[in-house]
Amino acid sequence: MVRRVVITGIGAVSPNGMGRETFWDNTRKGVSGVDTISLFDSSHLSARIAGEVKNLDGDGFVKYKDRPHVSRVVPMALAASDEALRDADLNVDSMAKEEKQQIGVMLGTGGGSVEFTEEMYRLYYTGQSKRVSVYTIPSSTIGTLASEISMRFGLRGLSHVVSTGCTSSTDALGHAALMIRSGMIDRFLVGGADAPIAPLIMGAFCLMRILTSSWNHDPKRASRPFSQSRDGFVLGEGAWMFVLEELQLARARGARIYGEVAGYGSTCDAYHRVRMDESGEEPARAMSLALKEAHLTTREVDYINLHGTSTLLNDRIETRAVKLCFGDRASTLPGSSLKSMIGHPQGACGAAGVAASLLAMRDDVLPPTINLDDPDSECDLDYIPDVGRRKEINVALCNCIAFGSKNSALVLKRVNGKN
Repeated sequence: MVRRVVITGIGAVSPNGMGRETFWDNTRKGVSGVDTISLFDSSHLSARIAGEVKNLDGDGFVKYKDRPHVSRVVPMALAASDEALRDADLNVDSMAKEEKQQIGVMLGTGGGSVEFTEEMYRLYYTGQSKRVSVYTIPSSTIGTLASEISMRFGLRGLSHVVSTGCTSSTDALGHAALMIRSGMIDRFLVGGADAPIAPLIMGAFCLMRILTSSWNHDPKRASRPFSQSRDGFVLGEGAWMFVLEELQLARARGARIYGEVAGYGSTCDAYHRVRMDESGEEPARAMSLALKEAHLTTREVDYINLHGTSTLLNDRIETRAVKLCFGDRASTLPGSSLKSMIGHPQGACGAAGVAASLLAMRDDVLPPTINLDDPDSECDLDYIPDVGRRKEINVALCNCIAFGSKNSALVLKRVNGKN
């Protein structure tokens, strides 16, 4: 008998809302979390706005003495993980060691603690080496971010990080589902977290000319996927975590089920370090592979959560890929870009899209793509412009595209009708 994998808990730390329900309420209403950068002086940069997480209170997750030794991403990941576990009604503190050995951690991240490491470099090279943390080395090792989660909750299953750029958390969810399905492990705490808003990272993106520089005066309107007036993406940050478990295990304990991870597909253009192959063939194939594993046709998909970065090339190529995958169905398939409201949280973006898709499925509400008041003629699909709409969602597809020509997609499916 094939083991099925379901999601029973969701946690969110987002630029447009702390906590799952605030994040979703603002997302369905089209509320932007993009604003002028407050984390450092960005006046020398061409892009001076970002999707920052505001009012982050890490006191309950990072001890006072440890704060100088960890990145902003750590309390984000821990807060989202804690909410996901509570939402799934899993009290890990009361579990026996043997039960904790069957809960793994799989985290997707692009840069891990990159902003912390960057700050340590700055201190060292400006002659302030005495202020450099003794934990610089473990913090700069991306894999230790999963360890922070495992240690905080005492989870003794495998503790892995997937870092494949912007597809990181999509890939983490896909691999975790495959491992549960294979019988290797019963449960995962899995998702994505990234905190890349730092001077060097922002400066490097500005040098690449892929961040928007035309909307510094009007941050809420800056992220404009599929718009004619878009000129680059807005960097974001945040954490979105989930509890994944085998279906029968979830049912046996009476868990609420948000949906099933029914299919996963991943491909590579094998083309360029930062540019996509303009044919769109491999992103289309990743979506097709995910649908094939889910044993679903393109006609059965009700909603697609688009990568939609707001860059000139990505939006056109993703539109092309959707047309290649869905054929004549593409023109009537609604889809939207969450990045219009939160910016681009790098390796965590796939997890953000999964959270929004599952909550959209729960409430039968399609979230909008905001700031789409002047559509690009080459981006001619139904992107749910500006205002969300009511629609029953039984199957959702989440699409992600990354540097290095990587493409990943997940299919989410409602389990046994309304949950």
